[in-house]
Amino acid sequence: MATRWGSRAVMLREWVDKTVREYPARLAMTVFAAVITVFTLLLLPPWATASGRSASFADALFTATSAVCITGLVTVDTGEYWSTYGRVVIIVGIKIGGLGVMTLASLLGMAVSRRIGLTQRLLTASETKTSRLGEVGDLVRVIIITSTSIEATIALFLFPRFLALGESVGQAAWHAAFFGISAFNNAGFVPTADGLVPYTSDWLVLVPVALGVFIGALGFPVILNVLTHRRRRHHWVRSLSLHTKLTVTTSLALLAGGAVLIGALEWNNPRTLGEQDLPTRLLSTFFAAVMPRSGGFSTVDVGAMHDETWLVHDAMMFVGGGSASTAGGIKVTTLAVMLLAILAEARGDKDTEAFGRRIPRDTLRLSIAVVFIGATAVLVSCIVLLQITEFSLSQVLFEVISAFATVGLSTGITPELPDAAKIWLSALMFMGRVGTISILSALALRDRRRIVRFPEERPIIG
Repeated sequence: MATRWGSRAVMLREWVDKTVREYPARLAMTVFAAVITVFTLLLLPPWATASGRSASFADALFTATSAVCITGLVTVDTGEYWSTYGRVVIIVGIKIGGLGVMTLASLLGMAVSRRIGLTQRLLTASETKTSRLGEVGDLVRVIIITSTSIEATIALFLFPRFLALGESVGQAAWHAAFFGISAFNNAGFVPTADGLVPYTSDWLVLVPVALGVFIGALGFPVILNVLTHRRRRHHWVRSLSLHTKLTVTTSLALLAGGAVLIGALEWNNPRTLGEQDLPTRLLSTFFAAVMPRSGGFSTVDVGAMHDETWLVHDAMMFVGGGSASTAGGIKVTTLAVMLLAILAEARGDKDTEAFGRRIPRDTLRLSIAVVFIGATAVLVSCIVLLQITEFSLSQVLFEVISAFATVGLSTGITPELPDAAKIWLSALMFMGRVGTISILSALALRDRRRIVRFPEERPIIG
């Protein structure tokens, strides 16, 4: 019996190796589609809702996709509509989805690196001492331990605060665990009907949630890179990988810029920050600047914000978080590479450089492809939703980017969308979560070697 199971394990490992190596995009798409199907079926029974009536297929599919793709957009109120069973299904979907994103992104990165030699600093393989694709189990184990530890840490900070606010031990533990998992995985789901609004001025609740979102959006390669170098007392920052440095610096710059813009635009808006005292305004501004990274939580009414603030959110959501992270978007490293290339061109430099390293040109080509694909998906989706709904362009654009970038923030129109729009946004969330990963790996693996090359000629640009 042991020999039989051992041989099956070997066969499974060989199949995974072959699939990751030869069909990485197919693996990502198939796994996530299967998981979403399972969780849709789990949310369809009558006992999944608080009313005891079965949810519609569109609502079940949308919620399952939003949970597994760790987005946070909802068509029904999570705290009121779903039963305890339904909320447990949702949080399990978030946990599996978060692990799946980090694992699949890391595996696909490993597959790409073996084919075209992308630097190991962009991947988790070198950090986990993984030398072969067959060591998938070690990679998954490290991801599970690391993510669960961070989620538990967030929950431990929140638990005593919820107790102090009058919740029972069981309720405080449930809420702390739910927020811990939802925050680190950038899911944006809340277990209560009022969400985080009751804690608008509570630093002890909002700061741990915001930090969890920020850390989760950095990405597993960054987290592991920092953890493996933290014991170096001298020059440990210099020893960090280029990917880590680009991700952290760009993320901090976006956070600071977003806070300034959101604060300036909403400071006197009586429907958002205008009626709050100074400490609460500062907290709300900081919290609002973190969430477009892909967090999806909110303490103020996003629908009451100015159109200019929506536009700032649109830009920040489209960028998203770090690669191989629980955040969505085109990723901060993509933005960083594009900006560095523009800077190099303005200076007349032949090479794109950062932190004493030269960035390969194929990385720039991939960045351009990711931005173009993302912008095209947003454009097409906006046209479709404008045709089948009566909402304005600014509202539709916000909702579409939130879905594509798996953010979860909403102007409030999602529950009012027709079923056709809900299904379309479900597909967009799926593409935003899995499509960019698989498309990027597929493009990277198409590294053709040509013996004959055409003559070079420079077209006029601009």
